[in-house]
Amino acid sequence: MTRGHYPPPGVEIESIEELDAALADGLAPARLRLQDLDLTDYHGLDRRTDLDELVVLGGTLSPALDAHLRAHGAIIFPNDPDAAPIRPYRARLYTADELYADLAAGYPATPDALAYGWYRNGLRHPDVFSALLQAIHDDSISDALAEFVRNRQVIGVMGGHAVARGTEAYADAARLGFNLGERGFLVTTGGGPGAMEAANLGALARSADDLTRALAVVADVPSFADDIGAWAACGLRARDLLATPDATPTDPRSLGIPTWFYGHEPPNVFAQGIAKYFSNAIREDWLLAHSQAGIVVLPGAAGTVQEVFQFATRAYYADTTPPPLVLVDEQHWREKLPVWQLISALASDRLMASRIALVDTVDDAAALLLAR
Repeated sequence: MTRGHYPPPGVEIESIEELDAALADGLAPARLRLQDLDLTDYHGLDRRTDLDELVVLGGTLSPALDAHLRAHGAIIFPNDPDAAPIRPYRARLYTADELYADLAAGYPATPDALAYGWYRNGLRHPDVFSALLQAIHDDSISDALAEFVRNRQVIGVMGGHAVARGTEAYADAARLGFNLGERGFLVTTGGGPGAMEAANLGALARSADDLTRALAVVADVPSFADDIGAWAACGLRARDLLATPDATPTDPRSLGIPTWFYGHEPPNVFAQGIAKYFSNAIREDWLLAHSQAGIVVLPGAAGTVQEVFQFATRAYYADTTPPPLVLVDEQHWREKLPVWQLISALASDRLMASRIALVDTVDDAAALLLAR
Protein backbone atom coordinates (compact mmCIF):
# COMPACT_ATOMS: atom_id res chain seq x y z
CA MET A 1 0.00 0.00 0.00
CA THR A 2 1.47 3.35 -1.01
CA ARG A 3 1.80 6.18 1.45
CA GLY A 4 -1.42 8.16 1.84
CA HIS A 5 -3.59 5.42 0.30
CA TYR A 6 -5.76 3.34 2.58
CA PRO A 7 -8.08 0.37 2.03
CA PRO A 8 -11.82 1.06 1.87
CA PRO A 9 -13.37 1.53 5.31
CA GLY A 10 -14.99 -1.34 7.15
CA VAL A 11 -18.77 -1.65 7.10
CA GLU A 12 -20.59 -2.37 10.35
CA ILE A 13 -23.25 -5.04 9.97
CA GLU A 14 -25.85 -5.04 12.73
CA SER A 15 -28.53 -7.39 11.36
CA ILE A 16 -28.91 -10.46 9.16
CA GLU A 17 -30.75 -8.30 6.62
CA GLU A 18 -27.78 -5.95 6.39
CA LEU A 19 -25.43 -8.91 5.96
CA ASP A 20 -27.51 -10.37 3.14
CA ALA A 21 -27.67 -6.99 1.41
CA ALA A 22 -23.92 -6.41 1.71
CA LEU A 23 -23.09 -9.80 0.23
CA ALA A 24 -25.66 -9.34 -2.53
CA ASP A 25 -24.07 -5.98 -3.38
CA GLY A 26 -20.71 -7.69 -3.81
CA LEU A 27 -18.95 -6.15 -0.80
CA ALA A 28 -15.78 -8.05 0.01
CA PRO A 29 -16.11 -9.98 3.30
CA ALA A 30 -12.81 -8.41 4.39
CA ARG A 31 -14.66 -5.09 4.70
CA LEU A 32 -17.46 -6.46 6.88
CA ARG A 33 -17.65 -6.14 10.67
CA LEU A 34 -20.37 -8.48 11.93
CA GLN A 35 -21.50 -7.00 15.22
CA ASP A 36 -23.23 -9.22 17.79
CA LEU A 37 -25.24 -11.28 15.27
CA ASP A 38 -26.98 -14.58 15.91
CA LEU A 39 -25.60 -16.69 13.05
CA THR A 40 -26.61 -20.05 14.51
CA ASP A 41 -28.89 -20.87 11.58
CA TYR A 42 -27.28 -18.61 8.97
CA HIS A 43 -25.97 -20.26 5.81
CA GLY A 44 -25.00 -17.32 3.61
CA LEU A 45 -21.28 -17.84 4.35
CA ASP A 46 -21.13 -21.65 4.39
CA ARG A 47 -19.79 -22.08 0.85
CA ARG A 48 -17.62 -18.99 0.64
CA THR A 49 -13.86 -19.23 0.91
CA ASP A 50 -13.01 -15.53 0.45
CA LEU A 51 -13.37 -14.88 4.18
CA ASP A 52 -9.86 -13.72 4.99
CA GLU A 53 -10.04 -10.75 7.43
CA LEU A 54 -13.82 -10.91 7.83
CA VAL A 55 -14.31 -9.61 11.39
CA VAL A 56 -16.88 -11.26 13.66
CA LEU A 57 -17.50 -9.35 16.88
CA GLY A 58 -19.22 -11.61 19.37
CA GLY A 59 -22.66 -12.94 18.60
CA THR A 60 -23.49 -16.63 18.25
CA LEU A 61 -22.04 -19.10 15.75
CA SER A 62 -22.84 -22.73 15.08
CA PRO A 63 -19.80 -25.01 15.61
CA ALA A 64 -19.70 -25.72 11.89
CA LEU A 65 -19.77 -22.05 10.87
CA ASP A 66 -17.20 -21.17 13.54
CA ALA A 67 -14.81 -23.81 12.17
CA HIS A 68 -15.46 -22.74 8.55
CA LEU A 69 -14.80 -19.07 9.25
CA ARG A 70 -11.60 -19.77 11.16
CA ALA A 71 -10.34 -22.16 8.47
CA HIS A 72 -10.68 -19.43 5.86
CA GLY A 73 -9.03 -16.59 7.78
CA ALA A 74 -11.89 -14.80 9.50
CA ILE A 75 -11.02 -12.85 12.66
CA ILE A 76 -13.36 -13.87 15.48
CA PHE A 77 -13.60 -11.95 18.74
CA PRO A 78 -15.35 -14.26 21.22
CA ASN A 79 -17.56 -13.30 24.11
CA ASP A 80 -16.13 -13.91 27.57
CA PRO A 81 -18.35 -16.43 29.40
CA ASP A 82 -17.55 -14.60 32.63
CA ALA A 83 -18.97 -11.40 31.09
CA ALA A 84 -22.39 -12.95 30.49
CA PRO A 85 -24.29 -10.02 32.03
CA ILE A 86 -23.22 -7.79 29.13
CA ARG A 87 -22.70 -8.22 25.39
CA PRO A 88 -19.40 -6.49 24.60
CA TYR A 89 -20.12 -5.99 20.89
CA ARG A 90 -23.67 -4.66 21.21
CA ALA A 91 -25.16 -2.62 18.39
CA ARG A 92 -27.80 -0.72 20.39
CA LEU A 93 -28.15 1.17 23.62
CA TYR A 94 -29.48 -0.53 26.72
CA THR A 95 -33.05 -0.28 27.94
CA ALA A 96 -34.12 -0.20 31.56
CA ASP A 97 -35.92 -3.52 31.12
CA GLU A 98 -32.68 -5.07 29.91
CA LEU A 99 -30.50 -3.75 32.73
CA TYR A 100 -33.11 -4.58 35.37
CA ALA A 101 -34.09 -8.02 34.06
CA ASP A 102 -34.73 -10.47 36.92
CA LEU A 103 -35.36 -7.59 39.32
CA ALA A 104 -38.05 -9.70 41.03
CA ALA A 105 -35.21 -11.82 42.41
CA GLY A 106 -33.55 -8.72 43.89
CA TYR A 107 -31.21 -6.13 42.46
CA PRO A 108 -28.08 -8.34 42.87
CA ALA A 109 -29.59 -10.72 40.29
CA THR A 110 -29.94 -8.09 37.58
CA PRO A 111 -27.56 -7.73 34.62
CA ASP A 112 -26.71 -4.23 35.86
CA ALA A 113 -25.52 -5.50 39.23
CA LEU A 114 -23.76 -8.53 37.74
CA ALA A 115 -21.92 -6.35 35.23
CA TYR A 116 -20.78 -4.07 38.04
CA GLY A 117 -19.53 -7.09 39.98
CA TRP A 118 -17.61 -8.28 36.90
CA TYR A 119 -16.12 -4.80 36.49
CA ARG A 120 -15.07 -4.64 40.14
CA ASN A 121 -13.55 -8.11 39.95
CA GLY A 122 -11.47 -6.93 36.98
CA LEU A 123 -10.11 -4.08 39.09
CA ARG A 124 -9.10 -6.49 41.86
CA HIS A 125 -7.72 -9.08 39.47
CA PRO A 126 -6.59 -7.33 36.28
CA ASP A 127 -7.09 -9.38 33.13
CA VAL A 128 -6.12 -8.10 29.71
CA PHE A 129 -8.98 -9.91 27.95
CA SER A 130 -11.60 -8.45 30.28
CA ALA A 131 -10.06 -5.00 29.83
CA LEU A 132 -10.18 -5.46 26.04
CA LEU A 133 -13.85 -6.47 26.20
CA GLN A 134 -14.67 -3.41 28.30
CA ALA A 135 -12.95 -1.15 25.77
CA ILE A 136 -14.77 -2.81 22.87
CA HIS A 137 -18.05 -2.56 24.75
CA ASP A 138 -17.58 1.16 25.39
CA ASP A 139 -16.63 1.81 21.77
CA SER A 140 -19.79 -0.05 20.68
CA ILE A 141 -21.85 2.07 23.06
CA SER A 142 -20.30 5.26 21.67
CA ASP A 143 -21.23 4.16 18.16
CA ALA A 144 -24.80 3.31 19.19
CA LEU A 145 -25.05 6.61 21.07
CA ALA A 146 -24.04 8.60 18.00
CA GLU A 147 -26.81 6.89 16.04
CA PHE A 148 -29.35 7.55 18.80
CA VAL A 149 -28.70 11.32 18.93
CA ARG A 150 -28.26 11.83 15.17
CA ASN A 151 -30.34 14.77 13.90
CA ARG A 152 -31.59 15.51 17.43
CA GLN A 153 -31.31 18.73 19.43
CA VAL A 154 -29.61 17.53 22.61
CA ILE A 155 -29.67 19.43 25.88
CA GLY A 156 -27.64 18.05 28.77
CA VAL A 157 -28.95 18.32 32.33
CA MET A 158 -26.43 17.88 35.15
CA GLY A 159 -27.17 17.73 38.86
CA GLY A 160 -26.71 15.91 42.13
CA HIS A 161 -27.44 12.20 42.48
CA ALA A 162 -28.61 12.59 46.09
CA VAL A 163 -31.72 14.70 45.35
CA ALA A 164 -34.59 12.70 46.86
CA ARG A 165 -37.85 11.89 45.16
CA GLY A 166 -40.77 13.80 46.62
CA THR A 167 -38.76 16.97 47.22
CA GLU A 168 -39.20 20.36 45.60
CA ALA A 169 -35.76 20.10 43.99
CA TYR A 170 -36.72 16.78 42.37
CA ALA A 171 -40.00 18.22 41.08
CA ASP A 172 -38.15 21.25 39.70
CA ALA A 173 -35.74 19.05 37.75
CA ALA A 174 -38.66 17.00 36.43
CA ARG A 175 -40.47 20.14 35.31
CA LEU A 176 -37.34 21.29 33.50
CA GLY A 177 -37.10 17.97 31.67
CA PHE A 178 -40.78 18.13 30.75
CA ASN A 179 -40.59 21.68 29.39
CA LEU A 180 -37.55 20.89 27.27
CA GLY A 181 -38.94 17.58 26.03
CA GLU A 182 -42.22 19.21 25.06
CA ARG A 183 -40.31 21.58 22.80
CA GLY A 184 -38.58 18.84 20.89
CA PHE A 185 -35.27 18.53 22.74
CA LEU A 186 -33.63 15.23 23.63
CA VAL A 187 -33.01 15.64 27.36
CA THR A 188 -29.75 13.90 28.23
CA THR A 189 -28.42 13.27 31.73
CA GLY A 190 -25.75 11.25 33.48
CA GLY A 191 -28.41 8.56 33.73
CA GLY A 192 -28.30 8.09 37.49
CA PRO A 193 -30.67 8.91 40.36
CA GLY A 194 -31.53 12.28 41.89
CA ALA A 195 -31.72 15.31 39.62
CA MET A 196 -30.65 13.16 36.68
CA GLU A 197 -33.55 10.78 37.14
CA ALA A 198 -36.00 13.64 37.63
CA ALA A 199 -35.00 15.31 34.36
CA ASN A 200 -35.29 11.99 32.48
CA LEU A 201 -38.70 11.36 34.07
CA GLY A 202 -39.94 14.80 33.11
CA ALA A 203 -38.75 14.47 29.53
CA LEU A 204 -40.57 11.15 29.15
CA ALA A 205 -43.89 12.59 30.37
CA ARG A 206 -46.33 13.55 27.60
CA SER A 207 -48.66 15.70 29.71
CA ALA A 208 -48.54 17.75 32.90
CA ASP A 209 -51.11 15.42 34.48
CA ASP A 210 -49.00 12.34 33.71
CA LEU A 211 -45.97 14.10 35.17
CA THR A 212 -47.86 14.84 38.39
CA ARG A 213 -49.04 11.24 38.71
CA ALA A 214 -45.55 9.83 38.08
CA LEU A 215 -44.01 12.14 40.67
CA ALA A 216 -46.54 10.93 43.23
CA VAL A 217 -45.69 7.29 42.51
CA VAL A 218 -41.91 7.61 42.80
CA ALA A 219 -42.25 9.53 46.07
CA ASP A 220 -43.19 6.21 47.72
CA VAL A 221 -39.48 5.22 47.59
CA PRO A 222 -37.54 8.49 48.00
CA SER A 223 -33.99 7.12 47.64
CA PHE A 224 -32.00 4.24 46.20
CA ALA A 225 -29.64 4.24 49.19
CA ASP A 226 -31.49 1.66 51.30
CA ASP A 227 -32.80 -0.69 48.61
CA ILE A 228 -31.94 -0.28 44.93
CA GLY A 229 -34.43 -2.99 43.99
CA ALA A 230 -37.36 -1.25 45.64
CA TRP A 231 -36.26 2.09 44.16
CA ALA A 232 -36.02 0.67 40.64
CA ALA A 233 -39.31 -1.24 40.90
CA CYS A 234 -41.07 1.91 42.05
CA GLY A 235 -39.55 3.79 39.13
CA LEU A 236 -40.75 1.13 36.68
CA ARG A 237 -44.30 1.51 37.99
CA ALA A 238 -44.10 5.26 37.40
CA ARG A 239 -42.55 4.74 33.97
CA ASP A 240 -45.48 2.55 32.95
CA LEU A 241 -47.78 5.50 33.62
CA LEU A 242 -45.76 7.54 31.12
CA ALA A 243 -45.53 4.92 28.36
CA THR A 244 -47.54 5.97 25.31
CA PRO A 245 -47.61 4.60 21.76
CA ASP A 246 -45.62 7.54 20.38
CA ALA A 247 -42.94 7.44 23.09
CA THR A 248 -40.66 5.21 21.05
CA PRO A 249 -36.92 5.31 20.34
CA THR A 250 -37.79 6.66 16.86
CA ASP A 251 -38.84 9.87 18.61
CA PRO A 252 -36.78 9.87 21.82
CA ARG A 253 -37.05 12.61 24.40
CA SER A 254 -35.08 11.06 27.26
CA LEU A 255 -31.51 9.69 27.22
CA GLY A 256 -29.26 8.55 30.05
CA ILE A 257 -25.47 8.12 29.98
CA PRO A 258 -24.49 6.40 33.26
CA THR A 259 -21.37 4.43 34.21
CA TRP A 260 -20.44 1.33 36.16
CA PHE A 261 -17.50 3.35 37.52
CA TYR A 262 -20.00 4.83 39.98
CA GLY A 263 -21.50 1.55 41.10
CA HIS A 264 -23.34 3.24 43.95
CA GLU A 265 -25.39 5.18 41.37
CA PRO A 266 -27.82 2.76 39.71
CA PRO A 267 -29.26 3.76 36.32
CA ASN A 268 -32.67 5.37 36.35
CA VAL A 269 -35.47 3.73 34.37
CA PHE A 270 -36.86 6.80 32.59
CA ALA A 271 -34.38 7.02 29.71
CA GLN A 272 -35.54 5.60 26.39
CA GLY A 273 -31.93 4.80 25.61
CA ILE A 274 -29.24 4.06 28.20
CA ALA A 275 -25.62 4.44 27.10
CA LYS A 276 -23.92 2.77 30.05
CA TYR A 277 -20.12 2.80 30.07
CA PHE A 278 -17.37 1.16 32.06
CA SER A 279 -15.12 4.19 31.55
CA ASN A 280 -16.36 7.28 33.33
CA ALA A 281 -13.92 9.50 31.41
CA ILE A 282 -15.36 8.43 28.05
CA ARG A 283 -18.90 8.70 29.41
CA GLU A 284 -18.44 12.27 30.61
CA ASP A 285 -16.72 13.32 27.41
CA TRP A 286 -19.57 12.09 25.21
CA LEU A 287 -22.21 13.51 27.55
CA LEU A 288 -20.75 16.97 27.02
CA ALA A 289 -19.85 16.50 23.36
CA HIS A 290 -23.38 15.54 22.36
CA SER A 291 -25.07 18.36 24.32
CA GLN A 292 -24.75 20.85 21.48
CA ALA A 293 -28.06 22.63 22.14
CA GLY A 294 -27.03 23.58 25.65
CA ILE A 295 -26.26 22.41 29.17
CA VAL A 296 -28.22 23.11 32.34
CA VAL A 297 -26.44 22.56 35.65
CA LEU A 298 -28.63 22.08 38.72
CA PRO A 299 -27.19 22.16 42.23
CA GLY A 300 -24.77 19.32 42.85
CA ALA A 301 -21.49 18.46 44.51
CA ALA A 302 -18.07 17.22 43.35
CA GLY A 303 -19.19 15.25 40.29
CA THR A 304 -21.34 18.11 39.04
CA VAL A 305 -18.54 20.62 39.59
CA GLN A 306 -16.20 18.37 37.61
CA GLU A 307 -18.64 18.40 34.69
CA VAL A 308 -18.93 22.19 34.83
CA PHE A 309 -15.19 22.60 34.46
CA GLN A 310 -14.93 19.94 31.79
CA PHE A 311 -17.37 22.07 29.82
CA ALA A 312 -15.36 25.18 30.69
CA THR A 313 -12.17 23.63 29.32
CA ARG A 314 -13.89 22.77 26.05
CA ALA A 315 -15.48 26.22 25.80
CA TYR A 316 -12.32 28.12 26.78
CA TYR A 317 -10.27 26.62 23.94
CA ALA A 318 -13.09 26.49 21.39
CA ASP A 319 -12.47 28.26 18.08
CA THR A 320 -16.21 28.32 17.33
CA THR A 321 -19.09 29.47 19.50
CA PRO A 322 -19.67 26.84 22.21
CA PRO A 323 -23.09 25.64 23.42
CA PRO A 324 -24.74 27.72 26.15
CA LEU A 325 -24.17 26.79 29.79
CA VAL A 326 -26.79 27.75 32.37
CA LEU A 327 -26.17 27.29 36.10
CA VAL A 328 -29.30 27.19 38.26
CA ASP A 329 -29.48 28.55 41.86
CA GLU A 330 -27.42 31.66 42.53
CA GLN A 331 -26.93 30.95 46.21
CA HIS A 332 -25.54 27.48 45.49
CA TRP A 333 -23.12 28.50 42.73
CA ARG A 334 -22.05 31.85 44.23
CA GLU A 335 -21.82 31.02 47.93
CA LYS A 336 -22.06 27.32 48.79
CA LEU A 337 -19.78 26.32 45.91
CA PRO A 338 -18.39 29.55 44.38
CA VAL A 339 -18.07 28.14 40.88
CA TRP A 340 -19.65 31.09 39.09
CA GLN A 341 -16.85 33.49 39.93
CA LEU A 342 -14.20 31.24 38.42
CA ILE A 343 -16.27 30.39 35.36
CA SER A 344 -16.88 34.09 34.76
CA ALA A 345 -13.18 34.87 35.10
CA LEU A 346 -12.26 32.12 32.64
CA ALA A 347 -14.86 33.36 30.17
CA SER A 348 -13.54 36.91 30.10
CA ASP A 349 -12.52 37.90 26.55
CA ARG A 350 -13.31 34.41 25.24
CA LEU A 351 -16.02 33.15 22.89
CA MET A 352 -17.72 31.52 25.89
CA ALA A 353 -18.33 34.88 27.59
CA SER A 354 -21.74 35.35 25.97
CA ARG A 355 -22.68 31.69 26.39
CA ILE A 356 -22.73 31.33 30.17
CA ALA A 357 -25.50 32.39 32.52
CA LEU A 358 -26.52 32.06 36.16
CA VAL A 359 -30.23 32.01 36.98
CA ASP A 360 -32.34 31.27 40.02
CA THR A 361 -34.96 28.82 38.76
CA VAL A 362 -35.40 25.99 36.29
CA ASP A 363 -38.10 28.03 34.57
CA ASP A 364 -35.57 30.80 33.98
CA ALA A 365 -33.11 28.24 32.59
CA ALA A 366 -35.65 26.76 30.20
CA ALA A 367 -36.76 30.22 29.02
CA LEU A 368 -33.17 31.25 28.39
CA LEU A 369 -32.36 28.16 26.33
CA LEU A 370 -35.60 28.31 24.37
CA ALA A 371 -34.95 31.95 23.49
CA ARG A 372 -31.52 31.23 21.96
